[in-house]
Amino acid sequence: MNPTLTTARQIKVGNLPVGGNAPLALIAGPCVIESRDHILFMAERLVEMTSRLGIPFIFKASYDKANRTSVHSFRGPGIEEGLKVLALVKDRFGVPILTDVHTEEQAPIAAEVCDILQIPAFLCRQTDFVAAVGRVGRAVNVKKGQFLAPADVRNIATKLKEVGCEDVLMTERGASFGYGTLVTDFRSLPMMQEATNLPVCFDATHSVQLPGGLGTATGGQRQYVPHLARAACAVGTHALFIETHDRPDEAKSDGPNMVPLNELEALLRDCIAIDRVTRGLQ
Repeated sequence: MNPTLTTARQIKVGNLPVGGNAPLALIAGPCVIESRDHILFMAERLVEMTSRLGIPFIFKASYDKANRTSVHSFRGPGIEEGLKVLALVKDRFGVPILTDVHTEEQAPIAAEVCDILQIPAFLCRQTDFVAAVGRVGRAVNVKKGQFLAPADVRNIATKLKEVGCEDVLMTERGASFGYGTLVTDFRSLPMMQEATNLPVCFDATHSVQLPGGLGTATGGQRQYVPHLARAACAVGTHALFIETHDRPDEAKSDGPNMVPLNELEALLRDCIAIDRVTRGLQ
């Protein structure tokens, strides 16, 4: 059996176990909250899909995309209106909620609604920010910076532990490779787990981004998401992070790398089957 799947400590996201011998979990949703109705539609479809497949599910969406390439890009409804929408998803569907925070002040506010707060890749080295997120009493998902070696996440885990946060998930999202592209070194998954004894996640959609590839926006190669997601399950991962949209070509953020909603179920079936083999369950 893959040691990555058996030695990492199990954490809790709300009441959902992630890591250790818990089943492969899915973090999924659109990149940003475009409207209340769209988020409720996406959440309903994803809850139906994951229930059918029997995969533990965490819904994600951002109330603000603070690191957009262009100052004119759509950022979302903001924290107040965005959290109202995410609270509605949580109340209506009973699933854990993930969102990303971008300032120290946002962390306790987002924690009132969300079960897991995400530290964006570009902010993962900011000590005061990391500590502020860790102090609010929620699980934390750390996006490993594109500029970090896998073992470097040990220092982030230590910062979080120092403020009492141990329910931490470490996420691989690709590494910078020259200008305007990312590559994935799948050694990163076991290396991050070995460095921290924490569960690891693979972000299959941000790993195919082409940063700044559209000039005033980030491009992407969504056709390669299935390849990377299946590979991560073969290597061993405790969770998959997949952004999805019913009309990705019309999405207001990260459309080029999001998986079309109508293609997601087939991909998840593949990933679940590969995960079972990796875990020695078939």
